[in-house]
Formats: sequence, structure tokens, C-alpha cells
Amino acid sequence: ARKRLKPLRTVVAWRGRAEWDQVMVGLYCGDSRLQQDALDRVSAWKSRYGPKMPLAVDCTAELIRCKVLDSSGRLKSHELILSYGLALVRFVNLITERKQKMVSIPLRQLAREVDIPIWVVDLRHELTHGKLPRLALCRKGCDVVLDWLRKMYWSRQLGNNLCEESEDEDEEEEQDEVEANAEFDNDAWE
Repeated sequence: ARKRLKPLRTVVAWRGRAEWDQVMVGLYCGDSRLQQDALDRVSAWKSRYGPKMPLAVDCTAELIRCKVLDSSGRLKSHELILSYGLALVRFVNLITERKQKMVSIPLRQLAREVDIPIWVVDLRHELTHGKLPRLALCRKGCDVVLDWLRKMYWSRQLGNNLCEESEDEDEEEEQDEVEANAEFDNDAWE
């Protein structure tokens, strides 16, 4: 008789599915106070998880941090452009570098392959090599990228079900799925 081996568990920084869901909802809720609470939780995860922190979580947090700073009114327009710009440049670079192999592939082609709008890559190019764009364009870029992250990462972590949770699903299975997908953006964006 063969023994059935249990799948290996992945250690993650969050306590469970409920905490993961709460942070995702907090990040995307639009209420700056709740967003700040979610950002604080992501910072705690990062201190526990270090370099294993999923890139999508990190990028989402940086972009939301920009939106929170923007809504606070504490930064000048130029400072906000730099803040949004850094977060957007980092997002494009981190997402596309996973697809770069030994051969240099144009960012526009890589972006097309992962459904990132080409104008976001152009915005990244302007931010790094050209004249700084207007704040309105940086805000729009942030919104588009956050929407992309929600669709390509966060909703996949929840089985494409952001709003409702099926009552007949076993909670332990859900947690296993979140843990198994925790490394999604480290491998699956390729």
C-alpha cells in the first residue's frame, strides 16, 4: 500500500486567508484611512517575508501609498509626480524583467505579452529618459496599473472572486490555494 504524501505547505507572512482578503479589500477600497491600515499590514508582511514578498503585493502597496499621499494634500505637484513616477517605473521594470532572458527584448513587446498598455511603457520611458509628465497622466497610469494588478494578481489569488466567497468551499482549501499562489508573481508572470 502506497502512502499518500501530503503536499508541502508554503510559509507565508500573513496569518491566513482572512488577513489576506482584508488587506486586498483595504488596499482597493478608496478610503485613505483603511488603505493606510492595509499598507501598514503589508509593511509587517515585508518585514517577515523579506525578499520573498510577492512583487505584485509590493508594487500594489507602492502605488496605493502614492494615492494616499496624493489625497493627503501634503505633497506638492512635483513631489507627487516623482512619487508616482518611481512606483510606475519600478512596476514596469519588475514585471518586464521577469520576461527578459539572455536576449534583450523591447519593453513594448514584453508589455504587449502581459497585457500592460503600451502607453504605460511610454510613460515609464518619459519618466526615466525624458521630461517629467503631467501629474494627471501619472495618476491615470497609477489607476491603470492598479487595475491591471487587481485583474492579473489579486483576483487570481482569490480564484477570480473578489466580492463573494462560496459558502461550500472548505476554508483550509482556500488557505492552501492562497499559500500556493503566494509565489505566483515570482514565476507565473513569465
